[in-house]
Amino acid sequence: MATLGAYLDLVTSLYREQPRFMALVEGLLGPLVAQQALLAAVRDAFGLRDAIGVQLDAVGLWVGRSRYLDTPLAGVYFAWDTEHVGWDEGTWREPYDPETGLVRLPDDAYRTLLRARVAANSWDGTGAGADAVWSVLFDGTGFLVVIQDNQDMSVKVGLAGRRPDAVTVALLTGGYLLLKPAGVRVEYYAISAGGGALFAWDCASDALAGWGDGTWPTIVIP
Repeated sequence: MATLGAYLDLVTSLYREQPRFMALVEGLLGPLVAQQALLAAVRDAFGLRDAIGVQLDAVGLWVGRSRYLDTPLAGVYFAWDTEHVGWDEGTWREPYDPETGLVRLPDDAYRTLLRARVAANSWDGTGAGADAVWSVLFDGTGFLVVIQDNQDMSVKVGLAGRRPDAVTVALLTGGYLLLKPAGVRVEYYAISAGGGALFAWDCASDALAGWGDGTWPTIVIP
């Protein structure tokens, strides 16, 4: 996007040294350049990656998913000396949130839920495309996704790289982030307990590693 200075540089030398003419041009072009900047900012403000607050709510209207849940998510509020809901894992309870559980998702969790809907809407439902849709779901989060086909109409999903926060785990167990082919069930999610690679026999990758490098997962059943 061109700046005001870029437009003023287009004025020929015959008029460039005329202060009153340049002031007139600047006065006419200034609002137009500002309008261009506003329109460009609107596009970014309503992008799924950067939208916040009411902008993210507007994205949810387009995608077809509200940030309000029918069933409260229990065990997700921040608490001292409680495993998995401490710093960077639990979510702060807002003044009007019910004590029984979270019903209004914060922006980060809502963004993950919207990614799940976008991935589901664009997925062809095949096993071959499963890796791609899970990658869309956790795009930019630092998670590494591994899918194991059990060959019995069920799969196991591994999440390596980092441990998800309490709200994301609750969304998984509640079935809100359920991405699977029709007729196939997710047996469980294997989540890296402390981040890093998951333990696996005879494997060496960013997501899977053997003795001394891989960690035993936390099993989350949806």
